This record gives sequence, C-alpha cells and structure tokens, in this order.
Amino acid sequence: MNNLFFVQGGRFLVLVFFQILIFNHINFLGYINPYVYILLIAFFPVRNNRIIIILLSFFLGLTIDLFLDTGGIHAGACVFIAYIRPVILKSSFGMIYEHQSIKFDTVDFGTKLTYISLLTVIHHFVLFSLEIFNFSKIILILQKTLFSSIFSIILIMIITIIFSKKSK
Repeated sequence: MNNLFFVQGGRFLVLVFFQILIFNHINFLGYINPYVYILLIAFFPVRNNRIIIILLSFFLGLTIDLFLDTGGIHAGACVFIAYIRPVILKSSFGMIYEHQSIKFDTVDFGTKLTYISLLTVIHHFVLFSLEIFNFSKIILILQKTLFSSIFSIILIMIITIIFSKKSK
C-alpha cells in the first residue's frame, strides 16, 4: 500500500506538471487541446478500492482546474470517468477484468487502444459539455471532442509505448 501511494503520487505530480507546463499551451487551430493527465485514471490499478480512484480523480481534476481557472469542469469530467471506469474496463477487457488480472503492460495494443479511446472520448465530451454548457452548440462540443480526443489518444498511446515496461 505504501509503495502504491508513492508510485501513484509520483505519477500524479509528473502528469500535472507536464499537463500544466507543456500540454496546456498546445492550442492547435483554436480548439484542439491534448489532455494526457487522464493517464493516471486510466492506468490506476484495478484491484484497488473504487472510492480511492474517485477521490484521486477529483483531486487530479481540481488541481488542473486550479491552474487553468476553469471552475471545476476538469474535476467533474475526471470524477465521471472514474465512476464509469469499471464499465469501460469490462467492455474493453472482458473476462480479464472479471478476474481482476489486468496488467496494462501485457495487454495487446488493440485492446489498450480501445480502452484509452473510450475513456478519452467520454472524458472530453463531458469536459467540453461542461465548458460550453449550451445544447444549441452541440456541433462545437462534438467538434472539440473529436479533434481533441484524436490528438490526446495519439499522445497517450505514444507515452504508454515509450514508458511501458518491456516484457520478454
């Protein structure tokens, strides 16, 4: 438990640091922003208590909100994906999730891409819906969700490939 705390705490600090200093300053074409900090939620160990990941997600989103002055939209989106994460895990991994034996480094690329894509698209849709908060601008919400999700998924997959443990 103590090791898990330090590992997740380190990931928290590193992802917040890079999100704030690098990724938040990427604003391609005015509406494409990558949000890679959701990696912490995506790869949080499956066997842990669900309340822990929801609280961690809230503090992760709140930290991003404090630095971006966005009024809680990141916290809301993070808590939402942390709450529905078991459904996404079950739909992406199937029986591996049922036995709670998912090792994210050992799953195949397609399954990992499906999982990351679902989580990212849902996060971005909730985030931009809360940001715009106007149903008459649903096309803008979907446009921002689509393009930011594609960019975020590409960056997240590159990061996971670079930092994954090589298994023989």
